[in-house]
Amino acid sequence: MPIDPGTVRQTVKPAVRPSAGPTKVTLNDVALLAGVDRSVVSRVVNDDPKLSVRPETRRRVQETITKLGYRPNAAARSLRTARAYMFGLLIPDFADPVFAEIISGAERAAGALGYGLMTASSSGVRLGLTQYLDLLGQGRVDGLLFAGEDSGHELAQLRASTVPWVLINRTLAGSQRFVILDDERGGELAVRHLIELGHTRIAHLAGPADAETSHRRRDGYLSAMARAGLRPEPGHIVHADYTPAGGALALAELLDQPRPPTAVFVANVASAVGALHAAHARGVCVPTDLSVIAIHDLPLASHLVPSLTCVRMPLEQLGSRALELLASTAPDDPIAETVTEPVELIVRDSTAPPRD
Repeated sequence: MPIDPGTVRQTVKPAVRPSAGPTKVTLNDVALLAGVDRSVVSRVVNDDPKLSVRPETRRRVQETITKLGYRPNAAARSLRTARAYMFGLLIPDFADPVFAEIISGAERAAGALGYGLMTASSSGVRLGLTQYLDLLGQGRVDGLLFAGEDSGHELAQLRASTVPWVLINRTLAGSQRFVILDDERGGELAVRHLIELGHTRIAHLAGPADAETSHRRRDGYLSAMARAGLRPEPGHIVHADYTPAGGALALAELLDQPRPPTAVFVANVASAVGALHAAHARGVCVPTDLSVIAIHDLPLASHLVPSLTCVRMPLEQLGSRALELLASTAPDDPIAETVTEPVELIVRDSTAPPRD
């Protein structure tokens, strides 16, 4: 039976629109729920010191921001405040595990202030400070922590830049903008531990001859030896870079001395890893034949064989304190601070009294 075309209904399904995802919370949403003007919300978000509202109003706005998960527009915020809400940190090498803790402390401090942290390394491509200041200083960061070890005219370059800066774990001649560790105290604590175990033939596997941290740790070694009435034997101070390869070569040199040491204070935990490997390769038993202690306690130290006795230094505190000072001081204000706590001896299996 033929079908009358007039009775046929054509059903057209509506097009399915893709989900737009969650709606972005706006300043107006926060203001409406908190019962305040949007300008109040904006000034609370930007921590405007001139904002005069009751404490309960400020608290209500902050609680509403948290409840709704409001996130300010970073680009608009930067335009309004002439800030990038970003700090820069330049380190020598990402491969050095010591800097991981410094970065962690700086990141934590930056986050607490509502900032981010951009970290760069001068290793590999070997960019100089000038290039980094160009990259980081074009309004992209509000300040720079400089832990690099470039030679040359760093201080003049930093002073000529428009970026506020603080040296971290180093100083430069004529600089009054630095935060460092009490490396001399760390060296003294390490050597005193060896002396208390009964060692008198104590060598020092020092850091690079041109590194300031190396000089301070060597001063601590010499001070502790002098206080005990001891003097380093000829050839018992050997410099090496802060790497396992450098530590291995330096320990081999110490073991080749006419009177090899019974204990060695290593200026850096990475160098100590190489020193332990070199001792094993030479058939030297640690700690029976040779006690080993190093500056910096990192998670890997307890997993070495034998586990490594270390002096724990406040690396995270160094990073956080340097960033706090960078954020809270005027660009020309002097900063000369030493982070002293906690410096702690962590005794493990790599140190013992000397063999009879």
